This record gives sequence, C-alpha cells and structure tokens, in this order.
Amino acid sequence: MTRVPARGLGRGALAVALLGSIAAFSSPAAAADKAAILLPGSINDQSWNALGYQILKSLESHGFTTAYSENVGDADEAEALRDYASQGYEIVMGHSGRFVSAMQQVAPDFPKTQFIAVSGNEGADPNVMSIDWNNAQFGCQLGLLAARMSKSHQVGGVYGLQGVPNITAQAGGFRICAEKAGAKVSIVYVKDMEDAAGAKEAALSLIGQGADVITGKLNAAETGLVQAAKEKGVYVTGRGFDQTEIAPDLVLTNIIEDWPGMFGSTADQVKQGKLFGTFVQYGYDTAPVTGASLWYEKDKAFNPVVPADVAKEVSDLAGQFQSGALKVEPTDNDARPGT
Repeated sequence: MTRVPARGLGRGALAVALLGSIAAFSSPAAAADKAAILLPGSINDQSWNALGYQILKSLESHGFTTAYSENVGDADEAEALRDYASQGYEIVMGHSGRFVSAMQQVAPDFPKTQFIAVSGNEGADPNVMSIDWNNAQFGCQLGLLAARMSKSHQVGGVYGLQGVPNITAQAGGFRICAEKAGAKVSIVYVKDMEDAAGAKEAALSLIGQGADVITGKLNAAETGLVQAAKEKGVYVTGRGFDQTEIAPDLVLTNIIEDWPGMFGSTADQVKQGKLFGTFVQYGYDTAPVTGASLWYEKDKAFNPVVPADVAKEVSDLAGQFQSGALKVEPTDNDARPGT
C-alpha cells in the first residue's frame, strides 16, 4: 500500500475518486481521531468513487485525519480493513454494501472500531453498520411529481443494479406513488451505472413508447437521461445541479444527497464513544438530518414550470413521512422492469 500526502480534488457531477492499484492517502497525523475509506474504484471517476472521497473529506471538519485506499478488489477487502483498524482508525468505511461481509469477518478483532458500509442495508452488532438515505421516500416524491407533470399519463424510470435494495426502494417507491396518482409506469434497467450513452438509449426508448417524464437512479449515466429529455423535449429529474444546467427548462428537480450530514452525525457520536451495529437510514422521519433533499437549484426546490399546487402536494409528502402517517415499503415486484 502506497501512502501519499493529502491533496484536494475538483468536484465532479456526484462527487470524487483515482486510477491505479490499491493506493492509500492520508492527511497529517496531528489529530487523534482517524477515519479511512476503501473504494472499489478510482477517486477520479467523477461519480461513485468520487462521492466516497468527498464523504471521507467531509469528516475532516469533525476533527478526523483521513486516509483512503482505492481500487480495492474483493480478495483484498478484509486485509485492507484490518490494516486500518490495527493502526487505530476509529472509523473504517467501505464504499458500498459489498464490504459488509468482510467487515463482519474483521470487526470482532477490533471492538473499538466503527466499521461503516456506505449505501449498504445491513449491520452486525456491535460495530458494523450501514448508512443510506431513504430511497423509497424520495422515489415516492418523484413518482407523484412525474404523474402530475405528465400530459400523456405515462412516465418512465431508468435504473441500474436491479435487485440492489436501495435501487428497489427508489424504483419501487417511484412506481407506487406514480401509479397511485394515475400514471402508467415503465421501468428499464441498464447494465452500467456509468454509461451515459446506454442510459440515453434506454430513456429514448421509454419516450418513444409515450413517456413524457423520465427519472432514474444512476451514477455518471444519469446525464444520459437528461440529454435524452433535452433531445425530445420531455421532463426529467436529476441528481445534481449540473444536470439542471444541461436542460434548465426540463429538469423538474434533483435529489441532492447529504452524505456529509449523515456521516458527520454518525462520526460525532463515534467520537463520543457510541458504536452502531445496525442499518441506519436517514429520511424525513430523521429530521433535521434527512439524508437528501429535492432541489432544482440552490434556492429553489422545483423548476418554475411546476405549478404551485403540485409543488405543495409533493412537498407535503415530507410531512407525512416525518409524522409516520405515510410509509412506503417497495417490493421487488414494485421495482420490476416493464410496466
């Protein structure tokens, strides 16, 4: 494992990540508290692994010295986790749910270390946890918004990683709430979360079948949905303000994820001696840290084309989720491909 001094990186569409074999990065070792992350890819990918890097860097404001290893293969996960834990890192993260198994293997040997899977969906007592935002709640909001903004009463979703719990939650939540609002829903899964061209082709197919509002949950490929919408003049939702800039007249809103808020809240508690062995899911019912928010641009939740009554109806769902009056629990069937 090669260690290099900390350096800042530019901000990508979702976040950050570097090419190469496993490499480690660390900032000056002045602080007593240390946090590290294992990444399955490069911090320069301007997508999923870049996001992991940004999550890590956000912990520096909470008093943590940080380090990372990138391009960590399945066979190297346990060794890399063990390496950081043995060096006294209080928080050791893995950037996806795939790291949970290795964490469960290593954690018993390091009972004072908090192991965290980013965007996983399970934990293990006393010190292996997963953190994610409530995809079902936000998928439901997008479903209602899409149904209300559709003139054809047909809406579509493009997703990757079929069967992964948070994808099932968002795609299923979208279908449940769009259908409840009177829209016909079609869902397509693509093979590559990073392939914008493939995502664009899938979106164009849905548009060709009559869908006039498109949504989805992809990484770099999300841009392809916006490009398809712009080409055909239909509405779309995104995952970043850069997508609003591509098609400002057509992007209705974006799910802006608050990973620093989620991890900062957890890190502060770990510093105080608390350990977690569960799946912690942030949503409207965990306010003030909700895990994500809907934003069209920094001072507006929705595109001005969204009528005020529709914006209010979608926003009101947040209060229903917060109070517990509304719960959405999507199944695999809700997230199924096709109509």
